[in-house]
Amino acid sequence: MTVRRTILAALAAVPLLALWPPAPAAAHGGPVVLDVAGDGATGVTVRATYKDGHPVEDRVLRLVLNATGEGGLTVGPLQLNPAGEGQGFYASGAVLTPGRWTVAVTSPEPNPGKAQATVQAHAPQSAPPRPAAAPRPDEDGGGTGRWWLVGGALLLVAAAALALTARRAKASPGRPG
Repeated sequence: MTVRRTILAALAAVPLLALWPPAPAAAHGGPVVLDVAGDGATGVTVRATYKDGHPVEDRVLRLVLNATGEGGLTVGPLQLNPAGEGQGFYASGAVLTPGRWTVAVTSPEPNPGKAQATVQAHAPQSAPPRPAAAPRPDEDGGGTGRWWLVGGALLLVAAAALALTARRAKASPGRPG
């Protein structure tokens, strides 16, 4: 009978667990972790996560970028926009010139965060030049389009020659037929 009472007590406690307040990690909010990197060209990308590693997907952060480059060049403050790569990603677009940059990104209250990284900006790559277009077979003087024309002309000449031969054979009375 004691086992049965223990099981019933455990089953009665299960609905009460739903009323238990969530752990701080499940609530999300507060400080964020910002990962700053170059985008491979002249821009900057930022990944924003909560301290527990989950992406910041429940709100849009107001991230601000400041950068210092070689020779005293500066960029910013610039507000970063959410990027299309997914929730919690932000991108600057092309804002740096090629070279080495120290980039700082901050997020104000209520989700404070700050990160700094060294980024190597590269000149945007262009597509390789296309090779010269090879002439199409029907435009090169010996392509398949001309062979059809030549073949058709030969066929007409052969048909005309057969017709003439048949006509002459009919017109010649001395030939056995």
